[in-house]
Amino acid sequence: MKKKIASCSFGKDSLAAIITAEEHGLHIDEAVYCRIMFDEKISAELPEHEEFIHTKAIPLLWERYGIKTTIVQAEETYCSRFFTVYKERSRKTGEIYGFPMRQGAWCNSHLKVRPINKWQKAAGEYTAVVGIAADEPKRINRKAERDNLLPLVKYGITEAEAFKICEKGGCLSPAYNNGRTRLGCWFCHNQRIGELRRLRKEHPELWHRLLELDKESPCRFTQRYTVKDFDRRFAMEDAQLSIFDFI
Repeated sequence: MKKKIASCSFGKDSLAAIITAEEHGLHIDEAVYCRIMFDEKISAELPEHEEFIHTKAIPLLWERYGIKTTIVQAEETYCSRFFTVYKERSRKTGEIYGFPMRQGAWCNSHLKVRPINKWQKAAGEYTAVVGIAADEPKRINRKAERDNLLPLVKYGITEAEAFKICEKGGCLSPAYNNGRTRLGCWFCHNQRIGELRRLRKEHPELWHRLLELDKESPCRFTQRYTVKDFDRRFAMEDAQLSIFDFI
């Protein structure tokens, strides 16, 4: 029988999928987490989620279910690739990579896909356990074609119910606070403007790092805007709110 290995970001869906599988007698042999780093010291995860992963979630999977967690990680970081200079034969020869483009983003291929592919070659045959909720039809269609196990889909569990499963199991990341429903890299250029606004407010030290990179990048942070553009916008919004406090 092939091993069952769960791809785990330690977000609500991946953890709820593991819990659901275990509660229905489908034992997960291993969880695999791809750790992405901003630089040599700072993780891509929001600090509160990073702490949750290593001090709460990983120990919980082992102690409660006997599931070991394997951490795979690229040798390079977001910053090291950001400052990599294009080689000869490229129309950008001599330029640094800078921020990833919206399509064909190097951050996904270099920092996630490559280390996972390297791990997969050594892992042998296994059944992938994937955390996709029953009310995510587009994601279901992409993953159902392969020999994957989707516990939340199999048992009709929605995203809202995944939240409750994690809350009940004492393993909901504190990063899901104040209405946040999705987790991802804090420096992601595809995240919603509201998440960028929260990053600036709640983690100004990380926002400052993005502003520093913004000065060096040959391309914008998003297709239309620089980080500085967002910074000005958020500052103006803050100033407006301050004025209304006195009206």
